[in-house]
Amino acid sequence: MIRLRFLKAIMIFIFLFGFLWKSNAQPAKAEDCINNIMQQSAVAGLSVAVVKNNKIIYTHSFGSKNIETNTPLSNNDLFRIASISKSFSATSIMQLMEAKKISLEDDISTLVGFKIRNPKFPETVITLRMVMSHRSSINDRQGYFTLDAINPDKNKDWAKCYNDYEPGTGYQYCNLNYNMVGTIIEKISGKRFDQYVKQHILDPLQLYGGYCVDSLDKTRFATIYEYNDSLKKFIAAPAAYAPRSEEIRNYTMGYSTPIFSPTGGMKISAPDLAAYMMMHMNQGKYKGKRVISKTSAKQMQTKLSDKEGYGLAIMTTEKLIAGKTMKGHTGSAYGLFSAMFFHPEEKFGIVVISNGCHPSYSDGFNTVIKKTVNCLYDNFIK
Repeated sequence: MIRLRFLKAIMIFIFLFGFLWKSNAQPAKAEDCINNIMQQSAVAGLSVAVVKNNKIIYTHSFGSKNIETNTPLSNNDLFRIASISKSFSATSIMQLMEAKKISLEDDISTLVGFKIRNPKFPETVITLRMVMSHRSSINDRQGYFTLDAINPDKNKDWAKCYNDYEPGTGYQYCNLNYNMVGTIIEKISGKRFDQYVKQHILDPLQLYGGYCVDSLDKTRFATIYEYNDSLKKFIAAPAAYAPRSEEIRNYTMGYSTPIFSPTGGMKISAPDLAAYMMMHMNQGKYKGKRVISKTSAKQMQTKLSDKEGYGLAIMTTEKLIAGKTMKGHTGSAYGLFSAMFFHPEEKFGIVVISNGCHPSYSDGFNTVIKKTVNCLYDNFIK
């Protein structure tokens, strides 16, 4: 009897030791893997978050928040996440649509307040859905930091903002599209764009972030670096966090919106971005709080074309993780690279943000970001 109890105790000890060893081994192996990636490629810093079984199971930061001061990156630090920001704008539009204040089939000219027509197809209405899915035939050739670029009353070369194909028949990724979307949010809601997103998305989800630099704790900003491959060095890009305070003081509601960059200007941490991602992964709901309806979430995640795989600020790809159909978005600006992708059925997702790394690409993704995503998937999900 004593021997049997002793053997049982040994077995329980072995099980618990094995469980604890495995739990500790996963982060250790993942961190070794990511450190190897950083040794093989130029990387200023990386902040990551992993969601498994609908829970954030791992967050960690690597490298530098600021190279010049030798400050290490932390999970609490904020990044300008670039084009993942578009999904916050699209989510806002879906809320306004659910409130029956707007339709995805509305004429963008009516919504923005001036004529938006491809001069080669003047009779074809450019809808809000076309703009949000980058099927508007609009491009960024005249810039996208102001609506003057496409406003016929402000720019004599406005016609160059349009491609040669009919709206709705082709795809071209375009930042101007989403700066117009931000303008529409202001016009329809009556609230300044950055404040609308804070009040209707960030606050309900209890997330810290936003589009207005002056409204955030600047000490938490991770310095963004552009990698100069010829000089083999990182160069800081302070424009990433330009406050544009003077422009905001002279703000015109429903027109000055690109100042906040609805197309790319969200500042948020990796863990909070993972929490936001879980809302989309769970069809518009997170921790009992519904942000958008299941129908709206599905519309955002449904690709309009197999070729591009783009929906409404959410793309679908099989090229990020082999054998997995992932949904989410990437971002790149000023040297920063970011990725937010999830598997809606298997309830896992990964966020990776780099404040500066080598700009090489593989299968349409920044190489460092893709390798890091796969490293996290192999060690925590697979």
